[in-house]
This record gives sequence, C-alpha cells and structure tokens, in this order.
Amino acid sequence: MNLSTLKPAKGSTRRNKRLGRGVGSGKGGHSSTRGNKGQKSRTGNHRMPSWFEGGQMPLQRRVPKFGFKNPNRISYTVLNLSQLNALIESGKLTADVPVTPDVLYQAGQAKKNSRIKILGQGDLTAALTVHVHAFSRSAEEKILSAGGSIERLFAN
Repeated sequence: MNLSTLKPAKGSTRRNKRLGRGVGSGKGGHSSTRGNKGQKSRTGNHRMPSWFEGGQMPLQRRVPKFGFKNPNRISYTVLNLSQLNALIESGKLTADVPVTPDVLYQAGQAKKNSRIKILGQGDLTAALTVHVHAFSRSAEEKILSAGGSIERLFAN
C-alpha cells in the first residue's frame, strides 16, 4: 500500500453537478437549473439581504410605528405568596433561612441577578424573613401578620 493507491470509501463521494455545459448535460442547457430570467437567475444574487423585497416598499416601512418603550422601565420577576408557601412545603425553603434573590434562584424561581417582587395572592403559613426588591401592600401585610419580617433591597 502506498499513498498513490488511496481512494475514498465506495459511495462516500459524489460527482459535482456540471451546470451550464449544454443541453446534453441534463442539468439545464440555457438556464442551468436557475429557473427563468430575473434577478435570482443572475450572477451575484447571493448578495441580496434576506429582507430585500425587490424594490417593493419593505415590510418594516409599510407597518406604522406606534407606542412607547420606556428605556428606564424596571421589570420584576413576580412571585406570589402561594408560590413561597409551595416552596416551603416542598422543602426548598425553610423558615430559618432568609428568602433572598439567591435562594430563589437556587430554588428555580428566578433568574440570576433579576429583581423580584412579592405579590399577595395566597396565604403564608410560615414566619419568613424576606429580602427582595419590592412588595405589594397585601403581601407586606400577610408576611408581617404571619410573624415574618421584610426588607427591601435596592438594586443599582
């Protein structure tokens, strides 16, 4: 065996399509499998961006702009008291460990470094110490009435 006798395995390679070599090639005599006429049958059509619509007024200019996106908006990950109670019952939270964003992240309830707001839907059975960014008024009252405490975190 030597290098001059090496060949690819049988069936592992294919011959190239010989386009534009006349009618006898079986691959399009005059159009070379590109269809008939038009911009996409010409050379260089791969440079057209995917959003180009052939000179027609493009979609992003036909559809009107509306609304307002506040660049200073603060978005919160929202948790209800019923969810905290379910975490306590499942054993992911305990009353002796303060509820912080890191603890909620480890419990799978929030993303890392997200701001968290506690809402008052449901009831709380354990006295929890909750350190998060925001509370609704009803959640605040329910946590305090269950014997827990709250602390607001200030995110930068």
